[in-house]
Order: sequence, then C-alpha cells, then structure tokens
Amino acid sequence: MIDRKALLSDLQSLLKRLEADLLERSESADVPDVGQALRTEYDRAKQAERTAQNYEDWRSDAITQAAAAWVLSCVFVRFLEDNKLIDPPKIAGPKERLQQARDEHTLYFQDSERAKLTDREYLLSVFDELAKLPGTKDVFGEHNPIRELPNWLSGDAAGELLRFFQKIEANSGDLIHDFTDPEWDTRFLGDLYQDLSESARKKYALLQTPEFVEEFILDRTLDPALDEFGLDAPPVTDRQNIPFTDPGFRMIDPACGSGHFLLGAFPRILNRWQKQEPGGKIRDHVQRTLDCIHGVDVNPYAIAIARFRLLLKAMKASGINRLSDAPGFRFNLACGDSLLHAPLRGGQQVFDWELTSDDAECEHAYQSEDLADLKRMLRSGLYHAVVANPPYITPKDRQLNQRYRKRFEACHMKYSLAVPFLERIFRMAVASGFTGQITSNSFMKREFGKKLIEQLLPQLDLTHVIDTSGAYIPGHGTPTVILFGQHRSPSRDSVRTVMGIRGEPRTPDDPSQGEVWNAIVNQIDQPGSQSEFVSVGDSLRELFHCHPWSIGGGGAAELKEGLDEVQSERLGKLAIAIGISAVTGEDELFMQPTSVLRRMQIEMRRPLIEGDVVRDWTFTDPVSSIWMYGDDFQLHPLESLAATARLFWKYRAAIYWRKRFGTPLVERGLKWYEWQELYSDKLRTPLSIVFAFVATHNHFVLDRGGKVFNRSAPVIKLPEDATEEDHLGLLGILNSSTACFWMKQIFHDKGSTVDSTGARQTTVAFENFREFTGTGLKKFPLPSGRPESRAFYLDARSRKIADNLLPGVLLAKGFADKASLDGYRKMYFEMLQQMISDQEELDWECYNLYDLVESDLRPSENAPPITLGERAFEIVLARKMAEGEAQTTWFERHGSTPITELPSDWPEDYKRLVERRIELIEIDRNIGLIEQPEYKRRWNTEPWDSQLERACRQWLLGRLESYFDSDGRMNETGKSTAQLDFAMSSIAKIADIAGRDETFLEVGQLYRDDAAFDVQRLVEELVAAEHVPVLPILRYKAPGVRKRKEWEKTWELQRQEDAIDTRTQLLKDEPQYLTEDQARDLKQREIGDIPVPPKYKSSDFISTGGARYWALRGKLDVPKERWVSFPHCEGPDGTLVIAWAGYDHLQLARAISAYFVDIQERLGGRDDPRLVPLLACIIELLPWLKQWHHDLDPDYNQRMDEVFEGFITEEAKNLGLTIDEIKAWQPPKRTSRAKKA
Repeated sequence: MIDRKALLSDLQSLLKRLEADLLERSESADVPDVGQALRTEYDRAKQAERTAQNYEDWRSDAITQAAAAWVLSCVFVRFLEDNKLIDPPKIAGPKERLQQARDEHTLYFQDSERAKLTDREYLLSVFDELAKLPGTKDVFGEHNPIRELPNWLSGDAAGELLRFFQKIEANSGDLIHDFTDPEWDTRFLGDLYQDLSESARKKYALLQTPEFVEEFILDRTLDPALDEFGLDAPPVTDRQNIPFTDPGFRMIDPACGSGHFLLGAFPRILNRWQKQEPGGKIRDHVQRTLDCIHGVDVNPYAIAIARFRLLLKAMKASGINRLSDAPGFRFNLACGDSLLHAPLRGGQQVFDWELTSDDAECEHAYQSEDLADLKRMLRSGLYHAVVANPPYITPKDRQLNQRYRKRFEACHMKYSLAVPFLERIFRMAVASGFTGQITSNSFMKREFGKKLIEQLLPQLDLTHVIDTSGAYIPGHGTPTVILFGQHRSPSRDSVRTVMGIRGEPRTPDDPSQGEVWNAIVNQIDQPGSQSEFVSVGDSLRELFHCHPWSIGGGGAAELKEGLDEVQSERLGKLAIAIGISAVTGEDELFMQPTSVLRRMQIEMRRPLIEGDVVRDWTFTDPVSSIWMYGDDFQLHPLESLAATARLFWKYRAAIYWRKRFGTPLVERGLKWYEWQELYSDKLRTPLSIVFAFVATHNHFVLDRGGKVFNRSAPVIKLPEDATEEDHLGLLGILNSSTACFWMKQIFHDKGSTVDSTGARQTTVAFENFREFTGTGLKKFPLPSGRPESRAFYLDARSRKIADNLLPGVLLAKGFADKASLDGYRKMYFEMLQQMISDQEELDWECYNLYDLVESDLRPSENAPPITLGERAFEIVLARKMAEGEAQTTWFERHGSTPITELPSDWPEDYKRLVERRIELIEIDRNIGLIEQPEYKRRWNTEPWDSQLERACRQWLLGRLESYFDSDGRMNETGKSTAQLDFAMSSIAKIADIAGRDETFLEVGQLYRDDAAFDVQRLVEELVAAEHVPVLPILRYKAPGVRKRKEWEKTWELQRQEDAIDTRTQLLKDEPQYLTEDQARDLKQREIGDIPVPPKYKSSDFISTGGARYWALRGKLDVPKERWVSFPHCEGPDGTLVIAWAGYDHLQLARAISAYFVDIQERLGGRDDPRLVPLLACIIELLPWLKQWHHDLDPDYNQRMDEVFEGFITEEAKNLGLTIDEIKAWQPPKRTSRAKKA
C-alpha cells in the first residue's frame, strides 16, 4: 500500500538532488547543447513577451519542471507495475517482481550496442515502450517535458532515481515504496502535485480542492447543467448561427491542477450515459464521458498527473486490467495558460471561433503546450458547466501581469489572479451555462476588486455568494468564497447569500464534517435561517454591485447599515486626502535602520513610518529612509549626494525600471533613483493622522511632522486650517471599537495563520488581519460629536511613554542601574493602565455618539486605572467561560487573568456603571456584537523585560561599534569615539577594550543579569549576529554564488555604460566625444538592455553556526552589518578577525593588506594558509577600487587601484598561484573530530 506521507517526503528530497544534477549539466561544457537549448528557449519566450524573468530564475523553473517530469514518469511506471497493469516490471515491484525488474535491467545492458549506455537511456527506453501504447501515448509521448532535452539528466542521477524505487526495508525485505492499490486510488498524486516542489507550489499557487468542496460545487453546477442541457446538447453556433461545435455536453476546469474536478465529474457523467443508454457498450460510454470533460492548466506536470489519473479512471470503469488492452482514449487535456491562450479580437475576448491575423498573443508555446488544442478548448461560450479552484496569487511576472491586464478589463491595481479567472470562468460558459468556483475573497474588499464588482458583475447572473472564510478547508490558508452563477444577464433581484458569523471553533478530525462547513451545506437552501456559524438570506443584488461587499452574518450587516444611517458626514468629505503619501518602489534599498545610513554616511535621511510600528496611539521603533529632496520637495541631483550615488549605483539595474501606474519612471521624465511615488501635498503640512494598512485592529496615530510614511502607513489629511483639537477629535472616533466594527465589515480579512495541512485557522477571530484601505475609509460614517477629551489624554500619555519611559530611551539617557529602571518600569505600567481605562471610556462614549445606547454610560468622574481582563466585555467573557458557554484564548494570549467579579478596590459608582454595561452587553444585540475581542483594543504590547533585553543588546552593539568610529558619524555630536586604528581586529582585542569600559560593563551586567559575566563570550555573541564575511563563498550557498555572478555581470555592463556616458563630458572637438543621442545609440548597440539581476532568497545564504547573513543582507544584498569578517584568518589569539563595515573599499583594502603582510612577516610566514583567502578578499575589492579610487591619491601621488592590482599580482606570484586559482579558493572542509575515550 502507498504511504502517502513517506512517499512525498522522500520524493521531495530526491527532487532536490535531481535539480542539483540538472543545474550542473545546464552549465557543463560536457553537454553544451543543453545550455544552448535552454538559452534559446528562454530567448524565444522573452521575445514573445511570455516572461519578464531573468534567465537564472527562468532556468530554475525549467529545472524544477524537468526534475518533476523524471520523478513523476517513474512514479507512473511504478504504479502501473505494482498493480500489474504492465508486464514485465522494468523499474521495481513487490516480492519477486523486484528481481524481475532487475533482470530486465541486466538484460538491457547485455546488448553490445547498449553496453556503454547509462541508466538514463534505460529509463527512456521504458518510457518509449509505454509511449507506443495507445493508452499512455500522451502521458509518455512528445508532450512529456523529458522529451525536450532527454540527455539533460545525467546517467548517475538516473541511476539514483532507479535505485530509489528499488530500496527495500532492511528487516522485512519489502519495498519501501509499494504502489499496490486494489482500488487504483490516485489521490496520492494530488499530494505530489501540490507539495513535490516548494518553488513550483509558490509559483503556480498549487492547491488541491478537497473532495467535499469539489462535490458541493459539482452538485450545484454540473448536475443542474446536465439536467438543463442534457448529454446531447445542441451544437454551439456563432453570431451567424453557424455551428462550430459538434452536439454534446461539455464541462471544463480551466485551472484543473491534478484533475480533482475532472475526476469528480467522470462518474456523474458516466452514470448519466448508462441511464440514458442502458444497453450501450461500457467503452463507448466511457469515451463519450471523456469527450464531455475538459481541463487546462499552466503547469506541465499537473496536466501529466491529471491525464494519468483520468486514464486509470477510464480503465477501471471499462473493466480493463492491462494497459496493453486499453484503447487510445481521447482526453481533452492541454497544458497552457487559460488566461493567455484564449482567442481575442481587438483586445477583447470573442464569442465565436475566428481569430484575427494580428492575434500574436496566442502564438507562443513551450514544448509541453499544444497551441491547436489550446485554441480549440479555450474558446468562449463553449461549455455547459465551468468549475474551478483558480490560483489566488498576484501575478509576479511583470510581463504576464501586463498582458493579463490588457486582456481582462476587470484587472485593476495590484489584482490577484482570482479576478481574471472569475471573468474567464463566466465567459467560457454557453448562454445560461452554469459556473462554480471557490476563490479568494480578497476582491470583495480590497481595492483591486472595484472594477470587477462594479463593472463586470452587474452583467452576470451571480446566483450564490457563500462565505467560506470561517470553514476549515485543508490547504486553503487564504480566506475564500464560493460563487455560483450562470452566463446570462441577471434573472432575479436577489442573490442567495451565506454569511459568516464565526469560524470553526476547533480543528475537526474530518474537515468534511466541520461545524462551519456542515452549517453551510445544511442551511444554504433555507433562506432566513441562522446558526452559531452562518446566516442565510436572499440579499438584494444591487448590494453586490457596490464595492466593497459587506456580508457579515448574525446582524453584523444590519448594524453596519445602522451606523451608516447615523452619520452626519463621511470621512471622505471631511478629509482633503486619504491614502499613501510615498512609495519607494524598493523598500529593501530605501528603508534602513538609522545606524546603517549613518555607517554608510548617507547625506540625507528622514524618519520613515511603516504600518507595523503604528500601534496603540503611537509609533514604535521607526526606521530611516534615504531622502533626496529639499524643503520644497525638489529632487537633488544624485551627483550632489556622493555616498548615496555610490550605494545606488550597485542597484541601478534593479530599480531603473520601476513603474508609476504602469509606466517606467524614466519614461515619465523622472530620475531612475527617485522615490517611485511621492505625494508632497500629504507632507507639506505637519499634522497628519497615520494608520496601519494591515493590522488585526484599528490603529490611528497623530503625527506632528518631520516624517515620511510608506505605503503600509497611509495618512489622512484634514484642511490646512484644521486644529490639533480637530485632529484629536477625529482620532478618537477612528480608534474606537465602533470604528473597528464598521471597518471590519468592509475591509479585506487576510486571515492569520494556517495549520500543518495548510488550512486557514479562524478559532481566534481577534488575530485575523485586515487591510485598512484609504478608499474604504472615505466611506466611514462620522457622528456629529467627537470624544476630544479622551483622545487628548490617550495621545498625551502615549507620547509620554514613547519619549520618557521605554527602556531604549532610558538607556540612551544614561539610566542603566537596576533601581532606576525598576522605578521607570512601575511608572510605565501605571501609565499603560490609565490608557486602557481611557480607551474603555472612549469606546462607550462613542456608543453614545452613534446612538447605540439610550443613556449616557460614561462615568461622572475620571475612571480608575484598569488592567487587561477588567473591562466589561472581558468580565462577560470570563463568566461565560466559567459556565462552559465559551472557549477563548483571549486572556492567555494577552497575559491577563479572567475575572468574574468586579475588583473590590473600584469606586462604588464605577462598579455600578460597569454592571450596567455588562447588562447591556448581554441584552442588546448591537452592543453585544461590538463588545467582543475582535473589535476591542488588544494592548498587545511587548513585555517590559523583552523590551529591556532588546534595548540592552542594541546599546551594547552600538557601544562596540563606537570603538571603530573614527569620524563621529555614528553619534549626534560628530566627535570621534574610536579606540582602534584603521585595521583588522580580533574579537579578543575588542573584548579587552570592552572589559575596561565601565558603562559597557554596567549595561552588560544588566543584559546578562550576572555581575560576573564573561566579557569575551558576550562580545563574541554580539558580533556573531552582526558580521558578514567579505568573501562571497563564505556567505552564500551555491545558488547564492550563482546569483552573485549574475550581479557581477550586471555591474560590468553598467561600467561599460558609464564609460560611454563619460564621453559626453569631453570637449566637442575631441575624437571620443559623443552627444547624448549618440551615446544612447551606442549603448543600445554594444550593450543592449541590461537584465535585472535575480533577487536573493533566504535559502541562498549560509545559516550554519548562528549566521544571520540573510537578515543582514536581504533580497538585494544591501549591507546592513556592523562588521565584515574574515573566517579562516583568525588572529594570534585564535578568535575571529573583523573590520568595521564603515570602512570604504580603500580603507578596507589597506587594513587587509596590512594584516596580510603582518602574517607573512611576523605571525605566520609566507606559506601561511591564511594568505590565500586574504588575497582573495582584496581581489574581491579590486573592481570597486578601480571604480571609486582610481584618482591620484594626494598622500602617495599614485592611483591606489593600480597599487593594489600590482600587490595582488606580486603576492599571487609569491604564493605560486594564478589569480584565478586564488579567486577559486574554497574553505577547508570540516572534519569530524574523534571522540575522546
């Protein structure tokens, strides 16, 4: 029997080894045709505008597809062998069949002509035999990706593949992976489809549709379509009423994956045929059933799996037990892009078959794709039932993104693929054809869904909207919705709506029996019904033609409408602007910690607020941004910002083609280095209300100027004459629980976490994240009154905490003794408790402002400070827990204690007030809805001790770095604090300085909570997390090294561009002078478009030994480390040698060369093994020395790049090595030490 989990795990490991082999051979001189073929295919795809990927990333995808093709082809064979569908076995088999397979292998190589062949040829011969059989011709034939480059995989790797399937258990002698299954269940292939390759899963958003969801959708699409149209449906005609199809029923899944919907449709349609023609031949019925079923998917191995699974389904139904007896079943399956390959006319999809001659968009196909089949199958208006579980991701490939956008008018802003697929699914149906899809619900509330909802959906007959975001659906970590409809104009004024109330309370053992899912299934046909989990009704259709949708159940939608009616005006009318104020276009470069920009000596910087630091009325730990604008927001020339220019030069290709609204900045007449978007009108006046774009709750903060806000922290701007009091009054409303409730009805729910099966977990609704958009906020209803007083106190207290009571602030002010910090800790918690109380009173004041309570439930005097767990709703929740009526993680998650009785130290009048509030929560539906954890402020602050530990760590790191700061760039005074010369230093030497630094020792003692802490060990620990080796081979794994080489190629092309541009600065009468137009033409002829180098991933960086290279470099490899390091070049004290990352290339080269000479002459000798990696470090710096230090040095009257180039040449000669040999240095392999006796 098949052990699905073990098989998947083992094949994942095997796939990675095959990928490594394919990568090596794609670069090998032994098989140059492989690399050439890949490059040719890439160029062809690039020219056809099929991809915007760089070659490295495109090749990586091709490698995964090829490796998967080899693995899956063998899996298919193994399944056929173990279930005795083919004989004799050629790869493996249980019991005696394993030896039979081995004998076949031996027999193959006994032929003298095959003696020199490899296991690759053997496996190909197995596939060739199966390709000759009618039943498996399509599975193993020309469309199998293996066929494109059959010699790509090495013989050794093919041998490993063969041996993998022949492995046996040591004790029993049984095959480890036995594929025997009497029922021929191929669900395990769905597991392989989804999880075999992590990179493929992310690229294609691979996701299986659970069987219970598939059946539910087919029940309401396929079955009624069969009832209405019949198996002998008339042919589809064009606009001239000329038939362009044969008669017959047709269904399709345009994103079929491994074929779950198709396999589910097979028995339903076959059963219809058998009932309609009870005396007919089963094989005829099976083929007619297959004729009805169609599937398309962009992933080649998904189609291979679907084809194989459908073949076995057809054989089983036909009673065929031998593959050789199977006829050549016709399958309507094709690999291709359902969004790209559909016929178009004039940019719009057509409903007849004609193609215009200029429809070049459909003319490119990869080897695994068949254009003729795709054009035939992807015609619009062809299918009686269309079902799908389309991908939900946003199209990452820039080229495909633009092409989809041109093809589908509903694609808007940063759309997800759910949008064009929704349109495609409807358009593929015949008139009145049935459609069903489970898709991401992001379009319902996120801004990109506006065109889809307001322009496309009014044309379609949407019949059912089912909120499945609370259901437990394995694999579906994204909140989902199921949509049913028919391809026709709307036929009713209402839409059946299943509205969610709460999520699955616990993980069900059987997802198909989950409480939320059962509620949906049982109630969908009962309008007016309500349960604990969903309510069902027939909602007015016009509600679904207005963005965003609000489909909260249990009275939530009605309460939201009631709040809308109370409003005196909308926020959009009061504010002059709501939305983003700035977008860098590449945060990895523009946004950095302040210390990083100081270290780089970046000339201009500005505090930058990100959304995740906008919390609880204040900002926490903002970063800095690279700024290049004057007070009037005019852009400074890059050449006037020398340090910034040097930094940005490295990333020119990566940011040059950034776009603003689809058009590159440079084509808009803007500079390639400026911010992608900067809306100065939102920055000119100091007062702004800033909010978190993504958060679990509403967080709005009043900013008083001097900052810039990235896209995750949009702003609200009031008129220039608005006072601070006006801003605070509005701030109070926006931070209320009432506002949180309203916002959660219209803003997209991004979910929270997923479990081990990939299912979205919704047991804690208060942890689900929302997207708080500017567009949605414009509709926010404002009452006539404002809670100015409460907002004033909350704002003032939050600023007092941020400015005076946080550990980082206290350490910076010199408070490092425990007694002082304990006193401030007490003040911090007292202030926080008063803020919790103020917020509670503000919430209840807002209920009064929105007419949700008849009487004023505010206290007559100031409310006492309260702690978490003491608010009215928390006491109600605690009482329900005590009575067994509720389960929640609210108290545990926030470190609070549930109480069922009011605190005895509260004033009596406050006790009475809270009891009245508790009573109202229990009897008033509206107040009961809002007074829930998902709408009440969490105060989920970082614990004081954690803040203190983090602050101490940062202070200690800053103190260590100050020992290197020779020019004062790292402090506000600008005075040098250096205690070390421009040189490489060992950890032990730095620890010696720290051991004599009284303040370092004081903070170190606080950090370690140990007066006798080991100074050197602490320094080693601190530096270990803040250094990056100079040599690429010591910081990257093999994939990262390859990407680094791509970046180096890019830099070389940029230098060639610069050399041509320099000629425009010459005198016009000089021979080399070029005009700007001539220079541009010459660059295009000689260099062409410089490719965007690939971004790095965490897996590209070495992470062993506690290394944090990925955290310190990121996707663009921007250096954020405090020190650069030299592993394998330890100092005489045996500790790691480092240098300050603040040194420029010349200073660093001098420090390395000085250490090099010191080793030669004093510390080691001329054959010391440290010399080679040190010289390799200088070689690594040489291109930058040539670029930035070619001018004559005023002290030495020499060009220092030439000096070091000569030094490298001479020392390489002394070492008896070539430059290439030194550059190819590899760290010595680790050897395991023998255990002590």
